[in-house]
Amino acid sequence: MAKPDNRKDNVRKLQEMIQNTIGNIEAAEETMSNTHLTEEQRQQIREKNERRRASIEGMRNEIQDEARAQENRYE
Repeated sequence: MAKPDNRKDNVRKLQEMIQNTIGNIEAAEETMSNTHLTEEQRQQIREKNERRRASIEGMRNEIQDEARAQENRYE
């Protein structure tokens, strides 16, 4: 039997995921200051950080959806 959907802590989990992703972006940008990287490696890091930023935007949208869902449940 499947567990019931418990969404009470989704916002907290999403916020943690956003913070972790921001930390990854910052670490990657710091890594780019390494003079031993090739331009190709720097480009790969830039592209990955762009994907991370898009992911953050998606997670922020999910937080808004969760907030609306919680408001609707308590009305």
